[in-house]
Amino acid sequence: MSAPSSPDPAPLARPARSARGAAPTLHDVARAAGVSLATASRVLNGSERTVAESFRDRVQTAAAELGYTANVSAQATARGSSPVIALLVADIADPYFGLIASGVARGADEHGLVVTIAITERDPEREARIVRALRGQRPRGLILAASRSGEPMESETARELAEFARLGGRTVTFGPDGVGERRVEIDNRAGAEALGRRMAERGYRVAIAIGAAEGVRTSDERLAGFRAGFESVGGTIGRVLRGDFRRESGAAAMAAALTAGVEKGALVFGISDVVAIGAMAAIRGAGREVGADIAVCGFDDVPSSSDVTPALTTVRVPLTEVGYQAFRATVDADWQQPPLPLEVIVRDSTPEAAA
Repeated sequence: MSAPSSPDPAPLARPARSARGAAPTLHDVARAAGVSLATASRVLNGSERTVAESFRDRVQTAAAELGYTANVSAQATARGSSPVIALLVADIADPYFGLIASGVARGADEHGLVVTIAITERDPEREARIVRALRGQRPRGLILAASRSGEPMESETARELAEFARLGGRTVTFGPDGVGERRVEIDNRAGAEALGRRMAERGYRVAIAIGAAEGVRTSDERLAGFRAGFESVGGTIGRVLRGDFRRESGAAAMAAALTAGVEKGALVFGISDVVAIGAMAAIRGAGREVGADIAVCGFDDVPSSSDVTPALTTVRVPLTEVGYQAFRATVDADWQQPPLPLEVIVRDSTPEAAA
């Protein structure tokens, strides 16, 4: 460890706060604190070199009085990375991603880092542009939280991530086949299989599934798992309707199913709570009853799933913990993912089926 910095000149009179539109500089802070520019830089730019506590206090006080903030871009250039974690989500309005973001933010706060969020809309070209822009800002890590298709990553995004890794950045993705150096895994298939089995055990024999486009990994895993569990106890998946992860998509798919005809006592499985809640709205809009008439279940256990009427049966995923683990994967050298427990939560939207 380096020896403490040598004493600086006695404090000078502090200048007034910079005029509106003129941001205070590091030179202003050093002059106000009566220390050298090097000492002010070590305090405010996070240098590992030791600075005497009295000098540190003076610099921090002067910075606060002047309203000085460090130039993050300059820090990134000097250090090779900025104190930022970039989180890429498909849709910030989806509570699934909101809960993941809260977990990432909790971890970032513990480490004195900042989270920046970008929305990909599951568009490969948009994703590549975002990664390229973020790479220029040199974040500490990139977390790609949106579900991917089963196809190999588009070459443009792959090239950007490879360059990001070459410069020392770490990418974290979700799922067993992610492209990042590290991956956070949610056992969607096992959770959905447990849900399907439980629904068949409650007496349901015919189900309609509402999923995303074929090839979207999270949707495919949940549909396959639900089918396996439901059919293992004598159930049958009559129809699989395709859309996306939005509430409007679930409502539209359910409306189409109702137009074609849905028998009393049928079960509807939405690949997410948001999709299932959209389906519930369509059922009510058609003058049918959710529960005893047409049962509905979802996946994720977002907060609104217990607030709707009737409350939604679902699979509880610890999404905040998922986000927290994704953050830890970006910063911990020896990170290993702990088990993420998934639990079937049975509520009033799936009463015991009539014999």
